[in-house]
Amino acid sequence: MLGWIVALIAVAVATSSAVRTYQARREAYGASARAELNERQAKAAEARTLALTEEIRQLARKRIPAAATALSHRTAPVPGLREAADIDGEAARLLTEAVQAARTAVLEERGRVDAAARSAMRGTSAKIQSLLNQSQHLLHELQHEYDDPRILQLDFRNELALRRTQATAVLCDAWPGLARQNSSLVEIVLGAQSRVPGYERIKVANHLRQERLALVARAAEPLAIALAELLANATAYSHPDTEVPVTVQQTAGGAALILVDDAGIGMDDDALERARALLSGPSEVLLTELGDPPRTGFAVVGRLIARYGFSCHIESSPYGGMRTMLRIPAHLLTVMDDDRTLSVLAPKPVHARGSAAAAGAPEPAVPSAPEGAAVTTGPGPVEPAPAEPDAPEPAGAAPSAEAEAPPAELPTRRRRSRRTDSPESSTTRPRTVEEPTLRTPEQAGAAWAALQEGTLSGRKAPGPPAQAPPASPSDDLGDDET
Repeated sequence: MLGWIVALIAVAVATSSAVRTYQARREAYGASARAELNERQAKAAEARTLALTEEIRQLARKRIPAAATALSHRTAPVPGLREAADIDGEAARLLTEAVQAARTAVLEERGRVDAAARSAMRGTSAKIQSLLNQSQHLLHELQHEYDDPRILQLDFRNELALRRTQATAVLCDAWPGLARQNSSLVEIVLGAQSRVPGYERIKVANHLRQERLALVARAAEPLAIALAELLANATAYSHPDTEVPVTVQQTAGGAALILVDDAGIGMDDDALERARALLSGPSEVLLTELGDPPRTGFAVVGRLIARYGFSCHIESSPYGGMRTMLRIPAHLLTVMDDDRTLSVLAPKPVHARGSAAAAGAPEPAVPSAPEGAAVTTGPGPVEPAPAEPDAPEPAGAAPSAEAEAPPAELPTRRRRSRRTDSPESSTTRPRTVEEPTLRTPEQAGAAWAALQEGTLSGRKAPGPPAQAPPASPSDDLGDDET
């Protein structure tokens, strides 16, 4: 009996010892596993911290600057997360929100700075425009008092400066600064032509069905500004020896189209897409997005389109360069009254010429007259001058707002002479003055030089006459467009 008791005690002691040993081993294994797990967790946390640090570094050095650059250059890439697998969803979302917040802040600051810049430029442009208008009136008075061709060149450069200032004001949401009456569409085209360097290369073709088609007063000057920008762009980006054809025509729906073609260098896809975006009339154009130096031509046209209801499309031209199509809707068009005289410079419609030739009537032409006269600055069309022989004009003189010599290639027409119906009527009607023959620019320049010599010799003491220097068509007029 005692032996059984001793055996049972020994078994219990052995079992208890085995259980304690097992528990000790289990605890040791658990501690080792926990230590290994803690080590793995620590390493994972260190890796996440390192990845998050690298993401924050990339956010500050690359992502936010790239996002700011992409606001001006839409094709610029913006990098994303470097180690997306090591960043949890919440951290990735916060990093993305940081990029968006930075983009929003940059946009708001750019808008504020741009608005301040536009306000300053608007006030400055208004003052400069007023001074240039005063200079223009003074130059017109000098043209009537003195016969120095350099005054014409000075007047033309004043006109270019006035156009650039006017375009800057329009870009800054200012009023164009000039009021007109209802004005003939063709006269507006001629007025825009006279504001552009290389104006002698621009050839206007009139295909209107209604010769007296005109623009309403509020849209006349804005159209002249927009068309001058398109013409300046066409002449600036095409070879000086090429022509710039301009076609004026009507559509079946009562609207009018002005097509400007050039044989220039054309545009790549990115430039064409950006030009179309600007010409679509966006709600806002930031000055900081126009480059350095800023290229404002298409942006100015877009602002006028958005404000006055024109539309403009640009595409490749059959002449090798670009074609811009400026569309004037029917509600901005009207017909001038019969008592309003059209400018003698306005080319007759092509169909009218064809019908006159078919009827055996002489084709109308005009004597030399100032190119783009009052249509550039005056509110109404130009009154025709009496039919008389041409006064000598300087060769290569630039166009001005009142008096300048047009190139011989521009469309012209003369007043029709009265016909003698019968021998009896010839005794009662005055004899028709023979129409003057058109002179070449060289002949006109020689005649002007002779007139200058005679005038100067009469004003000065006897001595060799001074000859005014001829106008140089190669002068740099400082006009670059886009």
